Amino acid sequence: MSDAGSNSGPEGGRERQPDGGTVEATGIGFGRERSDRRSRLGAVRTVARREYRIAARNRREVGLAALFAVFAVGVVAFAALRPDARHDVVVASLVELGIYLVPLVALVVGYDAVVGPEESGTLDTLLALPVTRGTVLVGTVLGRASVLCGASLVGLGLGGVAATILLGSAGVAAYGRFVLVATATAAAFLALSVLVSALAREKTRALGAALGLWVWFVLLHDLLAIGVVAALRPPGPVVAVLALANPLDVFRLLALRGLDTVPVGFAAAASGVGLSTPILVAALAVWIGLPVVVAARAMERRRL
Repeated sequence: MSDAGSNSGPEGGRERQPDGGTVEATGIGFGRERSDRRSRLGAVRTVARREYRIAARNRREVGLAALFAVFAVGVVAFAALRPDARHDVVVASLVELGIYLVPLVALVVGYDAVVGPEESGTLDTLLALPVTRGTVLVGTVLGRASVLCGASLVGLGLGGVAATILLGSAGVAAYGRFVLVATATAAAFLALSVLVSALAREKTRALGAALGLWVWFVLLHDLLAIGVVAALRPPGPVVAVLALANPLDVFRLLALRGLDTVPVGFAAAASGVGLSTPILVAALAVWIGLPVVVAARAMERRRL
């Protein structure tokens, strides 16, 4: 009886094998994995809360929400002055103007996410704690994204309230889709700016690179894409790739989908190549997630 009990009973978290050896109990291993996972998630939440508190202390979220609200309510108010004002016209105007504002705000919010704390010395303090560099970066992204996306939802949402009061509730769904897509696009450009910050060595260089991204995606990409379409007349898949290569084209195609408006510029060519809503949503998700993954790897290799 005692031999049978010694073979099957636990001894300090181990199990005795018939040949006299011992192996670690699988339950202990799974428990450690769960504990490590909870520890990492807790560290991410801690860093994210720290970033959010800093932004709240500096009134950054209030300022961004006010900026988006002035932008949205102003466009709605001017559109309501027209006798033929409709929700689709308002949304189309917001999309075309938002292409300039949304990425600029997001890039400014995130360009110093890594290089800023490094220059001030607070990054060394964070990394002195038992956390990995990737954990610090993900927490930083989530904290700043909560500020940016919250401000976008509140500010642009106030524009929706104004549109409902002035134009009625017929186009609430279209306006709500615009707000969600604009917020996701802001998150994508925030991820790109964090990647720039993880690669740059100085804040001035990070800011210059962020502004370079704005110029490329807002101005140059579509200009070159229109030239390619006009000169070479490429097949539909090539046009689709050109559209997916710019998160602002994805933003425009998603936000204008289903509206009684005609896209302009390169979006007019991209709208006819059969890009479905799930493909566009997946592309926007990649634009949010991929830069964060690359930034985390760059953070791990960064010399501090």
